[in-house]
Amino acid sequence: MNRDTNQGRIGQLAQADFERAHRRAFLSDIFAMLKREPNWLLSFEEVKQKLPIKGQYYRGLQQVLLEQIVGSVDRYHDFNRAFLPKQTHTRPRWESVDRATLADIVLPPVQLYKVDEVYFVKDGNHRVSVAKEKGAIYIDAEVIEMPISVSLSPDTDPRDLILLGEYARFLEQTRLDKLRQGAHIEFSTLGRYDVLLDHISAHRWYMGIDQDRPVDWEEAVLDWYDHIYLPLASVIEENDTLRSFPGRKVGDLYLWIMDYRWILREETGEELGIHTAALEYDARYASWTRKVVRKLRRMHEAAIEPFVTSARSIARALKACNEPVAEVGVMDGEPPARSE
Repeated sequence: MNRDTNQGRIGQLAQADFERAHRRAFLSDIFAMLKREPNWLLSFEEVKQKLPIKGQYYRGLQQVLLEQIVGSVDRYHDFNRAFLPKQTHTRPRWESVDRATLADIVLPPVQLYKVDEVYFVKDGNHRVSVAKEKGAIYIDAEVIEMPISVSLSPDTDPRDLILLGEYARFLEQTRLDKLRQGAHIEFSTLGRYDVLLDHISAHRWYMGIDQDRPVDWEEAVLDWYDHIYLPLASVIEENDTLRSFPGRKVGDLYLWIMDYRWILREETGEELGIHTAALEYDARYASWTRKVVRKLRRMHEAAIEPFVTSARSIARALKACNEPVAEVGVMDGEPPARSE
């Protein structure tokens, strides 16, 4: 086979490769839309705006796992989350890189920014795309690391960047990640870390009153985390309370249960312990489906003879769950509103 014929064959293969990759990108976008899941690359500039970057360090030439490359500096609109080409204007460059790969030409390493456990392409988007399409596992890259205080993973949802930014600012103000190794607090909605800062400020004030001395900020942060947040979070996890509130985080339940305790104290003068408050909140505000399942389980455990889940037993469980209870707040997993 002469040189021209070989180049023509490589050109045809590169065209077919792009067509296949572009078609897969189109289908992937449709599936993601149907599943209501994001399918776009993370924007490095947006990450820099939302999350505080703490310097940058040149880490030299490395082999990087392609699955950890989830974003781009300036080409995040041209490729989807799997780095499949979405736009036809990328075709000439993509096929050029593919032809070089098919001809066994060694290409220069790509340039990547590393932010926590993920990478963003500074230069070499098409090389990354072709390498992924060819089934490669690693790619040679020059890496510049840019540390942050929160965690990013290949599964990070682009829609969560604002929430991660709030958490990063909370950690900057409390230094909790430095004061307590492994400490981690998550919320499912925005604006909750500011509420935690209010909790810590109030706790600091009460500590000063009780101990009749000034209490510095870091001491209050540690005391709040060790003696208030962590014990309640442990109860929530040990009792699997999150199963009653789908889509919520331990931080959400912490705030709701603390509000519940505060409302009861204001309205009845009753001061519930953390463990009792968590169990009572779960019993009152668990999702309706979870209540039915829990009632059936209790009926099963109390049965002397073998228990069969029948239409009648389900009806009894439904009736029990619909019996009126004293209301404090609202039902179905929403926090009781704190009265002013």
